[in-house]
Amino acid sequence: MTDRLLNPDYIFESSWEVCNKVGGIYTVLSTRAKTLQEAHPDKVIFIGPSLWKREDGNYTKEESPYFKEDGTLFADWQWEAKESGLNVRVGRWTVPGEPIAILVDFMPFFEKKNEIYGWLWEKYQVDSLHAYGDYDEASMFSYAAALVVESFYKHYLNESQKVIYHANEWMCGLGALYINNKLPQIGTIFTTHATSIGRSIAGNMKPLYDYLFAYNGDQMAGELNMQSKHSIEKQTAWHVDCFTTVSDITAKECVELLDKPVDVILPNGFDNSFVPKAAQFTKKRKAARKRLLDVANALLGEQLDDDTLIISTSGRYEFRNKGIDVFVEAMNRLLREKDLKKKVVAFIEVPGWVGEPRKDLQERLASGKQYDTPLEVPQVTHWLHNMSHDNVLGMLKYYDMHNRKDEQVKVIFLPCYLDGKDGIVNMTYYDIVLGNDLCIYPSYYEPWGYTPLEAVAFKVPCITTDLAGFGLWANSVFGHNGEIEDGVKVIHRTDYNYSEVADNIKDTVAEFSGFTKKQVEDCRKKAEALSKKALWSEFIKFYEEAYDIALRKAKDRFTI
Repeated sequence: MTDRLLNPDYIFESSWEVCNKVGGIYTVLSTRAKTLQEAHPDKVIFIGPSLWKREDGNYTKEESPYFKEDGTLFADWQWEAKESGLNVRVGRWTVPGEPIAILVDFMPFFEKKNEIYGWLWEKYQVDSLHAYGDYDEASMFSYAAALVVESFYKHYLNESQKVIYHANEWMCGLGALYINNKLPQIGTIFTTHATSIGRSIAGNMKPLYDYLFAYNGDQMAGELNMQSKHSIEKQTAWHVDCFTTVSDITAKECVELLDKPVDVILPNGFDNSFVPKAAQFTKKRKAARKRLLDVANALLGEQLDDDTLIISTSGRYEFRNKGIDVFVEAMNRLLREKDLKKKVVAFIEVPGWVGEPRKDLQERLASGKQYDTPLEVPQVTHWLHNMSHDNVLGMLKYYDMHNRKDEQVKVIFLPCYLDGKDGIVNMTYYDIVLGNDLCIYPSYYEPWGYTPLEAVAFKVPCITTDLAGFGLWANSVFGHNGEIEDGVKVIHRTDYNYSEVADNIKDTVAEFSGFTKKQVEDCRKKAEALSKKALWSEFIKFYEEAYDIALRKAKDRFTI
């Protein structure tokens, strides 16, 4: 069948997270880049925002640490683009595969905003009247990205080439509609990684799944003040050549909330080239464990040794959606669990409104000494701007979880990006994650779930739920609901079984604490084996199918 698929000559892919590390979409695109680049060398062009920050009233460029500019790439076009008012920077995204990236300055288009929104309403009935927050910024970037493709296409390409424009999330919808209208010979793909209205329903503490069949997306958008984002997302889904999402669970949302079935599901794969091998892995794992235990001991005034069970949760700070609330609940119940065989230190690695690293903790870590008294507030590594209103700290306080000496379970909030420069851990997330014994991601709303996939790639068994796309996928691979012995425990989660989920996590951690060395090793091997089935080399075929669908529709449209 593959021989018959139409193969694109050029692929343009736009996202707010190109060379801009914000969340999971950055991981999707940056890890897929190598596989795409190998299949289409330098014919894959990513388009991202050239971000600016205000200093002394002026806009100045904020360098992306993930972008390397190259003035020689498409030099004649770069000059022409600038002449026509497109301020672009062309270079390479510094991720495996080093694909070409174009960053575009979208600020100049704000003065045409009303005109652009007027065109959008007239052509596609997109309601931008209720826009607020990041809607304008995303839309102006999306418009600028489409102009980049239009300009590049007119300079270098023609109808004889098969060209794809792939837009990610509602934030790039406007650009996809612009290409659809102005360059009908280009095949368009739109991927919603999570429907804006589904995420909003879940985030507003409303039951999403039991009532999904009864929700009207347009009505809920009005109720939750999401009209503009929902409108651009829905119209883009309806008008592109190929509408896609990342999992079966989100595909159901699309049918019910956008009234549009997806054409293809594009599961999120992984590139494991940066997972260290053999001796290097063992060395890095030891270093990660030592660092985590050093931080815990300095903060708590303890002498926790390497036999301590190190567990963590991580991701965006969506307290309910990511299951951070149920993680804390489970740790609270674990405090009284008689079957727990080891001491546990549980890290919540979720970026909050972080102020600064704690000086008292830095001093203890620098001294290299052992301490037998805890620091004040021994639950947090960095001071927050909103200590009294933080959800994690509030829940720990509510349950009177103060990491006391006699308690077997200690919970530590690490409220910053682990970029290697946080002032306390000073190691990157990927250098730290492999130090865990167990990772827990009890998501309520999770279209895919990169964190569990990353964990198993680093041989760390994990617990997730069947409300995460990854959890559902893991169950389908196992042929049954995943158990911890499989490397991934997949807990059944519904709108209303929060308490059961917390108990299930508590019981699984207690069970795992009693595993023999051989059982743990088997578990780790199975976790790694599962991750190999989710490599991009396994999943890229779904993208090839999406490209084929979009190119055929564009061809039919253009030859009519």
